[in-house]
Amino acid sequence: MKIDLKSASFPRSFKTARSALGLLALALSSLSHAQSYEAPRTEWGQPDLQGVWNFSSDRPMIRPSEFGEREFLSDAEIAEIVALAAAQDANTDGALPIAGVDESYNDFWIENAGIGGLQRTSHIIYPKNGQLPPLADSAIIQVGNYGGEDTGESRPARVLAGGIGTDGPEDRGLSERCIVGFNAGPPFFPSLYNNNVQIFQSKHHAVILTEMIHDARIVPLYESEEEFEKLHDDLRLWSGDSRGYWDGDSLVVVTRNFNDLTFSFSSQGTSYGKLLTERFTRTAADTVDYEFTVEDPITFTDKVVGVVPMTKVAGQLYEYACHEGNYGMVNILRGARAQDALEQAQTK
Repeated sequence: MKIDLKSASFPRSFKTARSALGLLALALSSLSHAQSYEAPRTEWGQPDLQGVWNFSSDRPMIRPSEFGEREFLSDAEIAEIVALAAAQDANTDGALPIAGVDESYNDFWIENAGIGGLQRTSHIIYPKNGQLPPLADSAIIQVGNYGGEDTGESRPARVLAGGIGTDGPEDRGLSERCIVGFNAGPPFFPSLYNNNVQIFQSKHHAVILTEMIHDARIVPLYESEEEFEKLHDDLRLWSGDSRGYWDGDSLVVVTRNFNDLTFSFSSQGTSYGKLLTERFTRTAADTVDYEFTVEDPITFTDKVVGVVPMTKVAGQLYEYACHEGNYGMVNILRGARAQDALEQAQTK
């Protein structure tokens, strides 16, 4: 099978073929090492997951249909991707477009060449075709846009980016309002930038802090899921209520009690009926395997399972300065009112 690589787009983070192949070699080395790796322990004997981890990726969440149920790329396909990425970066073949000023500016911030995930055809591994399962009859679909046009969708605006109108701040996307982030989840969803998470541990709690929107989930730990002290069903949270336990060397985090003001997964449905199970397993000194399972019968007819590798970062997180009610929001609404006035004047 041959991929149409000429029409594909690859991250300029692959600065040369040599560096990209080096990343690939490191990824394959980590995979082989994971089978015999023993995670370090905290002072109370739990696997140590603490630190800053990056979940950047150049792999799609949903698998391109041409791969069918094939989960991994071949060595030849990987080599072709690496070679084309290097050529695209160098712009040497004359056929590749030269980036404009705006693209170059944004490209500086992009971090989507993840280590350890290049061999996958997608992050979704179930359903086996890497696609989202069919929607349930009760699923709510809402579409947003970046312009000021009214989409005709009803409130609340569940879209992350863009919005459904400009009558008020409630019509803008949740990330514009700094409520939830593009990739902060849960679950984590690799995006263009700020794909970092910091994990803290104590004997009875774990804290999962995402860089995007500086959201921190404080996860109480139990002996097993059967011992969870669940919230009342009427108590609903933007990021749900997370409870955890250790399953061998894996930290399992189960999250429920989401509100109905966000999408369930990948811009589909509402999260009200979502049950999210996440597994964090340290498989190497610099690698945590992150697996998530979304079960939401209100939105999907089957579960969704995904895998995203996370790589250790030798650094620290700084506060993501998302400004609620900043001048951007004010100017969006001010511009919409000016446009309304102009349209009214033209109709007279």
